[in-house]
Amino acid sequence: MVEAKLNNPTLKDNMSANPIGIFDSGLGGITIFEEIHSILPNENIIYLADSENAPYGKKSKERIIELSIKNTEFLLKKGCKLIVVACNTASTNAVKTLREKYDVPFIRIQPAIKPAALNSKTKTVGILATEGTITSDLFYETSQKFARGVEVIEQIGEGLVELIESGKMNSPDMDVLLRKHLYPMLEKKIDYLVLGCTHYPFLIPQISEIIGYNVTIIDSGEAVARQTKNILELENLINNKVSKTEQLFYINKDPEVFQSILNRMNKNFKAVQLNF
Repeated sequence: MVEAKLNNPTLKDNMSANPIGIFDSGLGGITIFEEIHSILPNENIIYLADSENAPYGKKSKERIIELSIKNTEFLLKKGCKLIVVACNTASTNAVKTLREKYDVPFIRIQPAIKPAALNSKTKTVGILATEGTITSDLFYETSQKFARGVEVIEQIGEGLVELIESGKMNSPDMDVLLRKHLYPMLEKKIDYLVLGCTHYPFLIPQISEIIGYNVTIIDSGEAVARQTKNILELENLINNKVSKTEQLFYINKDPEVFQSILNRMNKNFKAVQLNF
């Protein structure tokens, strides 16, 4: 087991310049990376895309935990001081185990049901998520806690992650799938749509065209970035050194699509293919 003990103040000071680790089942966590990089520009970040095993949403809980442990140990070997589980499925199924196993802070992703339920005028909100997220205990508990008196229309985004991972975000196939998934929610008069997978914010332009602008789209990226900053401050792990930062991106399958997304953000970002 790889561990990084942080309860020693001196060790924390020494680790403040260490990178933040982010892992996802593929490209989706880039939406989380962007938010974190924006709010914490002085931080070094290592991103791991486990595209070889994407999507996580159809896998058993045991397999999701196994993959999450493998990803975590890769990032800890790179010296990461905090790990963001930038995958809704892994967050809802594996973070409890990871927190018990490793002594580093973990930030999890959670579908933004609470703000949608609190602000809904029609008292009907939609959530588009993977099967692994919708069927998780955490999702059920969150819905029960924050969505009482609100009808939550759950829709599994069957096939969406696969098309995103293969670079077909703007394809006719994507349009057909989105309409198939979204129309039933629109028929129920939702006024908020929660994106319960970090891949899905890539699809916001297409989703907006289909659902119109009377439906508010919510994802978790900004809230995750704020929580990451809060925990780093709480643990005295903020990197206050003024120096050139390093953003590293690792992927274990088909780096071309990943690189094309990185190129849109920064021409200097490079995807490194690795086998692990």
